[in-house]
Amino acid sequence: MSTPTRITHLVAGSPWEGTAERTSEVYDPATGEVTGALDLASADLVGEVVEGAHAAWLEWRDTSLTRRAQVLFRFRELLNEDKERIAALITAEHGKVLSDALGEVVRGLEVAEYACGIPNLLRGGFSENASTAVDVYSMRQPLGVAAIISPFNFPAMVPLWFVPIAIACGNAVVLKPSEKDPSAANAVAELWQRAGLPDGVMNVVHGDKEAVDALLTHDKVRSVSFVGSTPIARYVYETGTAAGKRVQALGGAKNHMLVLPDADLDLAADAAINAGFGSAGERCMAISALVVVEPVADELVSKIVDRMGKLRTGDGRRGCDMGPLVTAAHRDKVASYVDAGAQAGAKVVVDGRDGDFDADGDGFFVAPTLIDEVRPGMSVYDDEIFGPVLSVVRVASYDEGLELINANPYGNGTAIFTNDGGAARRFQHEVEVGMVGINVPIPVPVSYYSFGGWKNSLFGDTHAHGMEGVHFFTRGKVVTQRWLDPSHGGINLGFPQTD
Repeated sequence: MSTPTRITHLVAGSPWEGTAERTSEVYDPATGEVTGALDLASADLVGEVVEGAHAAWLEWRDTSLTRRAQVLFRFRELLNEDKERIAALITAEHGKVLSDALGEVVRGLEVAEYACGIPNLLRGGFSENASTAVDVYSMRQPLGVAAIISPFNFPAMVPLWFVPIAIACGNAVVLKPSEKDPSAANAVAELWQRAGLPDGVMNVVHGDKEAVDALLTHDKVRSVSFVGSTPIARYVYETGTAAGKRVQALGGAKNHMLVLPDADLDLAADAAINAGFGSAGERCMAISALVVVEPVADELVSKIVDRMGKLRTGDGRRGCDMGPLVTAAHRDKVASYVDAGAQAGAKVVVDGRDGDFDADGDGFFVAPTLIDEVRPGMSVYDDEIFGPVLSVVRVASYDEGLELINANPYGNGTAIFTNDGGAARRFQHEVEVGMVGINVPIPVPVSYYSFGGWKNSLFGDTHAHGMEGVHFFTRGKVVTQRWLDPSHGGINLGFPQTD
């Protein structure tokens, strides 16, 4: 076994040179081997980094839009050139297969491309002669230091939802990635320096709750962007807003896919496989509840089982269809839900806990698992499992399926599969979920629309990227001006009126 590689913070463009009091192990989840030793930041170190970012921001905010766009364009090119290497880092620490990891980087690249248009995105309005000889115009200005706390399941894409827009808008960034797979965040951050971003505008600190709390309470952190589980999202939102910060905290999900009897069942079966088992189900947009309107459930389950038998689970670098889960503890938690479902009366159709996995060593594997006859009240339905466990819920009608989805406390993503345009249009109007797919199983919006859910899937008013992202990382200012000849209108203590 090789010696674990030290992984440390990236501060003002350079690796941190201090000595960490605490470290955390980083694993290769396909083999179970410890590959990295991650430095964990103290609250004091986080404070020092924030202070440095604030000092860098004071200059970056005055940098012209033209110069900012040039840095963004260069960053976009460097990220595109380096995407395969970053994908390999993701696979080595997260476990998802290489093609999926590359797709993650490319989706993040789309947000960088969107941010390249920042001169247009920050364009204000102007009204000449709003009142006699009075002009009114608006502008959007950067906030200051933006803290970004990202999850393990998309170690490159989720930071890229926020960082390019925050920087393009004139902010400085302190990114706290997941301690489970930190190397991709460092690799992407290093590209900013090569792109010409001034030192201190982009920083990465690694850590756990101590680092998170330090970011949530530091007086020079002006905004917090978070993606993770619902309990932590609620904590981040409540703590950050109590400290006077602007917060967008994206939480968990329990995504449903409603299949009507008129749907193309082959298309629906393919979609259920792709959306249920891609990235080992470790996606906030994964389909975990397949809601099937009778009488087609038996046929659809049969088609899914046939496809599941052709999937190969193993090391993501070996051309497998699905890789491992991120940690041994998470593997055991996911596996426990299969037992719980069976004990509650559900039918385990395909059990992925034991299998022949294509990997060396002792990786953290659960193969694709299918559970039928699932009902609300079972933990396998109620909880966000975040693993390759697909539950089939049988309903008698469209109305029953819609009621089931709307009653769920989560509202992140959903999909409907049907050939009835009227039913699809009704569904998109009536469903209480933030992102909707029609014959599209994973409706993640493109970069110029915004990503975000409803209900317990989002705390805060603002979604990620798109124009909502631009507005989150800036604040509006309106200027009313008048230039007159040497005479003036005299004294008037009344409230100003237009004329």
